[in-house]
Amino acid sequence: MSTKDKETQDDTYINPAEDDWGFVGGMDESVVVDDRLLPDNVATSALNCGFVGIGGGGGKLAKAFLDLGFNKTLLVNTTVKDQPAGVDPAHFLHVPGDGVGKDVNLGKKVLSDHSALVEDACRSRLGKLDWLFVLAGGGGGTGSATHALSGAFSRYLKSLESEDNVVYIVSKPSAQELLNPAIRQNYETLLSDVQGEAHIVIDNERQLQLLRGKVGMMNMYPAANSSFAKTVHQVLKLAATSSEISAFDSNDLERCLSVPGRIFLGSTVVKDPSGRDLGATVFQGSLRGSACPSPTGHPATGVLLLLVTSMMASDPDISNRLEAASAYVGGRADTLFSGVYVNDNIPGLIALTIFGGMKD
Repeated sequence: MSTKDKETQDDTYINPAEDDWGFVGGMDESVVVDDRLLPDNVATSALNCGFVGIGGGGGKLAKAFLDLGFNKTLLVNTTVKDQPAGVDPAHFLHVPGDGVGKDVNLGKKVLSDHSALVEDACRSRLGKLDWLFVLAGGGGGTGSATHALSGAFSRYLKSLESEDNVVYIVSKPSAQELLNPAIRQNYETLLSDVQGEAHIVIDNERQLQLLRGKVGMMNMYPAANSSFAKTVHQVLKLAATSSEISAFDSNDLERCLSVPGRIFLGSTVVKDPSGRDLGATVFQGSLRGSACPSPTGHPATGVLLLLVTSMMASDPDISNRLEAASAYVGGRADTLFSGVYVNDNIPGLIALTIFGGMKD
C-alpha cells in the first residue's frame, strides 16, 4: 500500500464518509435552561436591572418593586417568619437559620458563611443583569449585615460578564426606633459599610410624616415602600422614553448611579408653573416631598426631569421659567443631566430631582 493510500485509509478511519458532522449542532442540544430562572421584568426600564432585598425590611421594600413588575427580584432572609405575604416562593431564599436576633455581628457571619448560596441564587434565578439594587433595613441584624455579601454580588455580576454595578438602598429607622441602642448601632454599622458605594438612604421618619393622616398604621410602611418604588420606577421609565425637547437616556442614568456616595431622589408637582422663582419652587418642593435626607455638600451629579403639558411647552414665558429652573438646580451639582417630556395627562408640572455622589 502506497503512502498516499495509507493516508487516505487513515483519514477514512478517523472521519468515516457517512459522518455528516451532525455532532456540531448536537452540542447545543445538550444545553439545559435552568428552570429556576425568574421571568423577565415587565416594568419599563432603561436598565436591565434586578432587586435583592435582605432581611425583613429589605424584603418588604423589594416586594414593592416586585408588585410593579420587576420580576427579577429576590428576597433573602435568615428566617422564614419575616417573609412578606403574597410572595411566590420562587422569589424567596432562606439562608439556613432562624434569624439573628438583631445581632449584626452574627448576621455578618451567617451571610458570609452562606455567601456562595446567595451568589448561586442570584445567578440561577436573576440571570444576566447589568445593574443590581440591594435593599436593606438598617435596624435588624440581617439587613444591617448586608454588606457582608458585597463580594458575592460582585462575583455574580462579573461571572456573567456584567459590570460591577450595585446600588444599595438603605432604610433609616424612625426616631423612636433609634432610641434603642441596638437598632441605632445596627443602622450606623450599615451606613458606615456602604459609604464607599453608590447608595440611597430612605428616612423612615420622613416617610411617616409624609403619610400620617393619609393612611392607617397598618398600611403606613407598605404605602411608603410603594411610593418610593414608584418614584424609582418613574426615573427608570423616563430614561427609556424619547423626547422631542430634551431626553435623559440610559447612559446619563448609568453615569449618575456609578458615582460612589449618597444619592438623593425627590419629586414634586407644581400646579401653577407660571409663578415666580420656579427653580426654587421645584427644588424646595422636591426636598419636602422626598423620603431621602436632604442633599449635602456639593453633589457630583444632578438630574432634573420635567413632565409638562403641551400647553406649557408651547408657552414662551413658561419655557423661559423651565430653563431658569434647570439652571437653578444645575448650579448645585458639578454635572447636570436633564430631560423634558410632554404629557397632557398630568395635574401640573411634575419634577423629579436627583443628586448623586454626595459625601456625608
